[in-house]
Amino acid sequence: MRRPKRLTITAAVAAAAALVLTGCSGGGASDDASAGTSKGGTLDILTPQTALHFDPATSQSLGITSMGLVARRLTTWSVEPGKTAKVVPDLATTTGDSSDGGKTWTYHLKSGLKFQDGSAITTKDIKWGIERSFAPTLTGGLSYHKSLLVGGDTYQGPFEGGTLDSIETPDDSTIVFKLNAPYGDWPWLASMPAFTPVPEGQGTDTGAYDAKPVASGPYQIESNTQGSQVTLVRNKEWSAKTDSVRTAGPSKIVFKEGQDASTITQSLIADNGDAKNSFGAIYLGAAELNQVRSNPAAQDRLATSKAGPITYMAINTQRGQLKDLKVRQALQYAVDRKSFRIAAGGALAGSYASTLITPGIAGRQDYDLYKTGASGDVTKAKELLKEAGASDLELTLVTQNDPTYLAQAQALQSGLKRAGITVTLKPLDYDSFTQATTNGTDFDLSLSSWQPDFPSANANLQPLYASSQIGGGGYNVSKYSNPDVDALIAQATSTVDQQDAQKLWAEADEKIMADAPVVPLIYAKQSFLAGSNVQNFRIADFPAYPNYLTVSLAK
Repeated sequence: MRRPKRLTITAAVAAAAALVLTGCSGGGASDDASAGTSKGGTLDILTPQTALHFDPATSQSLGITSMGLVARRLTTWSVEPGKTAKVVPDLATTTGDSSDGGKTWTYHLKSGLKFQDGSAITTKDIKWGIERSFAPTLTGGLSYHKSLLVGGDTYQGPFEGGTLDSIETPDDSTIVFKLNAPYGDWPWLASMPAFTPVPEGQGTDTGAYDAKPVASGPYQIESNTQGSQVTLVRNKEWSAKTDSVRTAGPSKIVFKEGQDASTITQSLIADNGDAKNSFGAIYLGAAELNQVRSNPAAQDRLATSKAGPITYMAINTQRGQLKDLKVRQALQYAVDRKSFRIAAGGALAGSYASTLITPGIAGRQDYDLYKTGASGDVTKAKELLKEAGASDLELTLVTQNDPTYLAQAQALQSGLKRAGITVTLKPLDYDSFTQATTNGTDFDLSLSSWQPDFPSANANLQPLYASSQIGGGGYNVSKYSNPDVDALIAQATSTVDQQDAQKLWAEADEKIMADAPVVPLIYAKQSFLAGSNVQNFRIADFPAYPNYLTVSLAK
């Protein structure tokens, strides 16, 4: 899940209680996914972050980014350009076998799995790892599983000797999960960081484990100096024959922390020395993109996503005249998406949006309920406002107090003014903005952005539009509530069959847009720059980030 804040790609952002979508079948691993990949060299990953977190209980790292190099999970993601992202087995032999109508999920481990010290990975280690994620001392990690497992609402972790009985390990290669309700999307959850094996009984010194966990992936942490750099070297106990997604090209990977974003870009454009073997772990802003555009050689090394986070204008549906559907529909036509995209950086910044499910997500249906040109339809907007008796509409729009977002908010302000709508901007720092929109109600409009933590139509819709996510830190900032939509979300959530669930999510998408709680603006493209020796630096259709697990270096 992504809020409108410029982020590095070594971690996703904090989780809401989002739900997810997948099927229950999976395939086996290839004999060697790394075959044909260039081996050797030191890859430098340049990041503004001053601390990287590798404890799976607290990590928000996407499945294809930093932690995926060190830690494997029961399932993982298969992402390739031109293909819809899918869940595939990682440590497990399948993506999960469901029973009891979707309330029970069973996994079996592949044979020959080992930690970096050569000890066997068992299901007891996976159970212990998941149980650690419930400990009150370990917070901030993705927590989708906690409310779903039987007893998870009161469980306090294993450090005082308690176990979570809804996770069963009848033998060292079998693990069974008992859920509170049917949940067809569990295979995606099994790809989250918490489903990383942690040697049973270890990780009680949480600070030390965060800095240097026991590796199950192709790399292990050699050294970790927070604020400076983290160095990964090969884990000799990892076997490519059991891993269908990681190619383990570089001999060493070094995360260089605390790097200035502009300096990263300048270094990679120059492409000298170590920069040739580096890439930037931050997407480029408008200023950096302009620098790259002026250098043809650098532009050839730019990786740009097809679509990423959906950027939208949320409408507070429980406030004043915005309760009226016709007023909200008028906003759909009054917005000037063309000016907004220019303010965001032009065509490279994104493509125009009309749906809530983002491109690259399985089951997405393309539609546009409010057909209009990129500049809007001011005449139609005025007609709807007149029908609603909402002349001289005055609204407040909250946004981040950042030059990029202020420019985008000003573009919205100008577009709405054409229809006679007066908008006052209220810029806030990031924390205040989040507090105001997720817990507060004292605003009319919000410039917001969202990217799911994993490839899921459910993760696009449930956190933003389920009435249960209003207030209390939930991300339904439109304060949108429709019992029919809630029922449809619940039905889709409990549907195990992938194709059936996807149809329900597509139906929910269009049903929500008919109520116009948000104005979709753009699917934000994200661009990343690499040095000339970096190979396989590609961005799949989803998510909008390079796949760390397959990057290699030219010999």
